[in-house]
Amino acid sequence: MIVYPLMLFLHVASIVVWVGGMFFAYVCLRPVAVELFEPPQRLRLWRGVFARFFVWVWWAVTLIAASGLTMFAIHGAAAAPLNWHLMTGSGAVMIAIFVFVASSPFAALKRAVAAEDWKAGGAALNRIRQMVGVNLVLGLATIAVATVGRYLA
Repeated sequence: MIVYPLMLFLHVASIVVWVGGMFFAYVCLRPVAVELFEPPQRLRLWRGVFARFFVWVWWAVTLIAASGLTMFAIHGAAAAPLNWHLMTGSGAVMIAIFVFVASSPFAALKRAVAAEDWKAGGAALNRIRQMVGVNLVLGLATIAVATVGRYLA
């Protein structure tokens, strides 16, 4: 049956896009942006980066949820290993955090940059940074549960 391998590919590829993007933004782009740009330029940069990245993340979280639920349905939720249930829970928390970030602090960042209110923009960017940090740790932990967890149960 081709459906299960296709769902697994979409699931993993979408996770790579999302978690890999967070890692790149947090660990690589952020320190360089702080080093090279003053707040107005840095806030404009992040507004543009997030505007592009969040389009990909919306697709990724949609595909992660749809493919995960499809694999659960194919495998049977009751027969699914414990690590699948843990992944589902942590994934749901990560998606909720992303929806919050995209709808609240990112909206505040866009408004602040449009108004050239750099103090408010910095506060919004700091909230985004904190939440992305939490989601990055959750994402890496979820990957650990997905890969190592199956051998611990």
